[in-house]
Amino acid sequence: MHRAPLNRRRLFQTAGAAALVTAASTFGIPAPASAAPGVLYSNALVQQRADPHIVRHTDGHYYFTASVPAYDRIIMRRSTTLQGLATAQESTIWSKHSSGPMSHHIWAPEIHYIDGKWYVYFAAGRADDIWAIRMYVLENAGANPMSGTWTERGQIALQRDSFSLDATTFTNGSTRYLCWAQSDPELGSGTSLYLAAMSNPWTITGTPVRISKPTNSWEVIGHKVNEGAAVVKRNGRIFMTFSASATDANYAVGLLTASQSANLLSASSWTKSAQPVLRSNDNTSQFGPGHNSFTVSEDGQSDILVYHARPYKAISGDPLYDPNRHTRIQKFYWNADGTPNFGVPVADGATPYRFAAYGASGVYLNHWEFRLRANATAAMLADSQFRIVTGLAGSGTVSLESANYPGYYLRHKNYEIWVERSDGTALFRSDASFHRRSGLADSGAVSFEASNAAGRYLRHVDGLAYVQTAATDAERAAATFRLE
Repeated sequence: MHRAPLNRRRLFQTAGAAALVTAASTFGIPAPASAAPGVLYSNALVQQRADPHIVRHTDGHYYFTASVPAYDRIIMRRSTTLQGLATAQESTIWSKHSSGPMSHHIWAPEIHYIDGKWYVYFAAGRADDIWAIRMYVLENAGANPMSGTWTERGQIALQRDSFSLDATTFTNGSTRYLCWAQSDPELGSGTSLYLAAMSNPWTITGTPVRISKPTNSWEVIGHKVNEGAAVVKRNGRIFMTFSASATDANYAVGLLTASQSANLLSASSWTKSAQPVLRSNDNTSQFGPGHNSFTVSEDGQSDILVYHARPYKAISGDPLYDPNRHTRIQKFYWNADGTPNFGVPVADGATPYRFAAYGASGVYLNHWEFRLRANATAAMLADSQFRIVTGLAGSGTVSLESANYPGYYLRHKNYEIWVERSDGTALFRSDASFHRRSGLADSGAVSFEASNAAGRYLRHVDGLAYVQTAATDAERAAATFRLE
């Protein structure tokens, strides 16, 4: 029996304990219920596109932009579905200048719809000084930002004219704010996060305030970095994620939190989580997750995290010029205290679900020490996430694969359910395969019948999971799950 290293589990638990918040508030979409329906996507969404930014517009389309490996242009895609962005036609909406400002290192574009016009915020250097990175704005009054005319609104003027990048904008009350990363004289070399009010979409006003400085050990690996902020609001709080450390496997996502009623231009209004909320995961083979944004599912009911990561740890040369940071998406969830929960960067392929026990609020299938349980006390989100994959036994069956231990499946032994790595035997393949059925207690939910034990279903009893018969109403309810 394999045992999970407890220190590693605690590390993952800390990393997944809090995260972000939904783009629903930002885009005027009603915030979803905590038990939002399941959504299924496939990763990686878009190959070789870093710093991804996706917005869902009122025209029914998702708009996508990101850094390209050549750092020489700004691209855009649109689709009526998130998964459709993977194959959507990509257009170049703007290309770098041949010289002077905006002629090198075109980085991290973001697209925003403000007061009836589209704006793209991006950073760029100069061909004659490639590290003279500054922030710039494009404007388009057209209905479709992939057509129409993009006008250069120029550089965002700051009180200190120094290395600056990763502009993002959000509103709170009647005020629009700009947040960005900028060189910080106190760091010697490195960037902190700054915030200022705006008088229009390309002009800040008043005195900027530094709201976060890289000081924790996980923020200063390779480089002292706070950058790539993304903001969403929920239940009276503003959550701001940011990325830290060098852009290799040490890159990780942190979290700042403030009350919506607080003075956001006071550094004391912002609280930083002590540990990253998303970081590299050896088990799922995703490294350096970061520079995220947020959107919502097609039905507006599920919150979606957008980020980039690499599928390998070792990098030859400067990681900034390694092209294989891929755009990824996955659903994230909400803790009972109202904070968001990312889990771990999920493995390539289909995204996982949570299996909510029918009629038992807050109870989910989850594993601890590789025994499958049904309770509300999973050590970490990923313990309660499973992928529905083609059945190991074939013949129209499905298997349920652990999200944080890919290659481990739910299988029954003596009718108890365990999470174990496939040993390749016919017995394992049979024990780890199920027939997916309409929910025994609710046809809108699901039940899983053991493929080699007809009439026995995956169900929970006294906090543990078994394959057992389901003859009574209570037993049928215990064998029924909602996919979230």
